[in-house]
Amino acid sequence: MNVLVVDDHPLYREGLKALLMGLAPDAQTFDAANLAEALAVAAQAPPLDLVLLDMNLPGPSRLDALASIKAAIDGAAIVVISADEDPALIMKTIEAGAAGYIPKSTDPVVTINALRIVLAHGIYLPPVALRQAALADGTPRPAWRGGLPELSERQRAVLRRLLQGKANKVIARELDIAEGTVKAHLWSVYQVLGVTSRVQAMCRVHELGMLDKLG
Repeated sequence: MNVLVVDDHPLYREGLKALLMGLAPDAQTFDAANLAEALAVAAQAPPLDLVLLDMNLPGPSRLDALASIKAAIDGAAIVVISADEDPALIMKTIEAGAAGYIPKSTDPVVTINALRIVLAHGIYLPPVALRQAALADGTPRPAWRGGLPELSERQRAVLRRLLQGKANKVIARELDIAEGTVKAHLWSVYQVLGVTSRVQAMCRVHELGMLDKLG
């Protein structure tokens, strides 16, 4: 596994690299202190599997840095690591294509588990974002048998890919169905989950602990 750590604090970079040894002892890590360095390293490094990106870098930062990294490093899961725990910012990063958001105050064990979720093609949201989403979402929770929503096999397949951050056209291509059919399945999934958007669906799945049950 190849990982790029982008943070302007050398000690924190080294701490993250040490933490990664607990996740994958054979991981090859690269590091950069700013966006320009990150793009230069990525151009020379082997294909990257994971990028850990600080949200407050010198120069272009926040969503601009995320967009630049995402455009330049195709195929890598990008996880934002930040001291900022604003739920609105967290949701914006997920909407912009991040595969997860880990506050710097997060316990190391929780951080490793969060990265495992991301590497399994899931999306990690911290509790502060899930709590805020639950408070902001006024949609009533449906009552489900057994405490979990019932989805068809095709709905589950579409939802799994939504949780991986894939666009409708990509989901359609992978499942060999029309893009309009994907939209119809998503609409049905939203109805079952009691949500109205992709981000709300991600939050609801985390809230219900459904990730492991989607297969």
